[in-house]
Amino acid sequence: MGTTTAERPSGFDAFSALCPSRRLLDTIGDKWVSLAIVALGLRGPLRYSELASQIEGVSQKMLTQSLRKMERDGLLIRTVTPSVPVRTDYELTPLGQTLLPVIGHLKAWAEEHMPEVDAARTVYDSRG
Repeated sequence: MGTTTAERPSGFDAFSALCPSRRLLDTIGDKWVSLAIVALGLRGPLRYSELASQIEGVSQKMLTQSLRKMERDGLLIRTVTPSVPVRTDYELTPLGQTLLPVIGHLKAWAEEHMPEVDAARTVYDSRG
């Protein structure tokens, strides 16, 4: 049998349509957020431009939105240093660092199994 919400230590159940943890899963499941977590986890604090260059293909708008979501959820710290020009650094919080092993393994799995996924896609697409 499944565990009921009352039996869960957190009291949250992401399978429930009304559970607020779904919003967090939306954030964590976003590819730009996931890649930012791995980049910051592997390389430490990064300036916006350094982070953007690490994540090829992300637009300025999407990176900015992703970083704001992460900051709101307590996953990263944004530090602004008044200088000319202004310097902004981003780094994972201790909470954000707890996601690094999970998302890092997911990234590694995707890279390792991409040939199998490509083969499956080819077979699927040839049927249609």
